[in-house]
Amino acid sequence: METQKKLILLGSSLGFIGIILGAFAAHGLENLISEDAIATFETGVKYQIYHSLFLMFLSSQKFTTPRLNKTIFWLILLGVLFFSGSIYGLATNELTGFDFKNIAWITPVGGTLLILSWALVFFNLLKKPDNL
Repeated sequence: METQKKLILLGSSLGFIGIILGAFAAHGLENLISEDAIATFETGVKYQIYHSLFLMFLSSQKFTTPRLNKTIFWLILLGVLFFSGSIYGLATNELTGFDFKNIAWITPVGGTLLILSWALVFFNLLKKPDNL
């Protein structure tokens, strides 16, 4: 499958799921967890949506290469799973039988992967400014 199509599919999937999770936080969790936990959950949603939009943007650009897009695809997929996913778990920790605090270390790993995706685009443009 073409790399740009993969970026669009991942971006739209993350966006679709992010909207559902945001609505769930606002309406489904309001009586189950604290306001602070809902705010934490919403942080995960925000970063998921930001990266959904980032992928959609990148899919329409010509300044990246298929190899870079493939790398960014995996960085964002894993980054959102680790960062936002762990935040969702931590925010709803009191509702589950699993203690997500045991795996809280994956949150900064996910954040680092997301930062790397942005940095790769930045350095790609510095390296080849004529790509715009």
